[in-house]
Amino acid sequence: MDEQREVLVLGIGNILWADEGFGVRAVEALNAAYAFPAPEVLLLDGGTLGLNLLEYVEASRRVLVFDAVDFGLAPGTLKVLRDAEVPRWGARKMSPHQNGFNDVLALAQLHGRTPDTIVAIGVQPVTLDDFGGSLSDPVRAGLAQAVELAARQLADWGFAGRLRRAGESAEPLNAQSLALTRYEGGRPSEDDACRVGDPRLLATARGTH
Repeated sequence: MDEQREVLVLGIGNILWADEGFGVRAVEALNAAYAFPAPEVLLLDGGTLGLNLLEYVEASRRVLVFDAVDFGLAPGTLKVLRDAEVPRWGARKMSPHQNGFNDVLALAQLHGRTPDTIVAIGVQPVTLDDFGGSLSDPVRAGLAQAVELAARQLADWGFAGRLRRAGESAEPLNAQSLALTRYEGGRPSEDDACRVGDPRLLATARGTH
């Protein structure tokens, strides 16, 4: 078996659909706040990579995941799931071609290469159908707590992070144009852009042009 990395920290979700982007924004915030030992700890913007994340998961002893999860709780509520509590089926898919992360875990299990332990830090979303929108206020308010929960978990695993110094820059996990402040600053208003999907596809579905 290939050598395994110690810890994989994943943020998953689609930043184009409001609170669905929580996972990505949380791993970005963790990266901005803490420096972790490399190569033992890998922070990754998993976005909507779906089954392309399988090799990362199978090569990791411990996995920590940020995601937006409908727990049926109050908006913005954070909940930590561990090992058997993390479901392996039934993840919501935002499009037909997107494989849910739970499917990745199920496939890793079939291969006999599941991580030794997995922890998911989930947030109760407010809205998932605001195309081009950003995090709702309750979900955004939970980012700092999610970061601290993750930092404590990594320290418990033996991989404590170092708080970054004031003014210290972190290597970005994705293109700078996708960073939260630039994304929000560049997106059009609801009056200028459709917020329920791509208008070209919607027109096709209605049989119009």
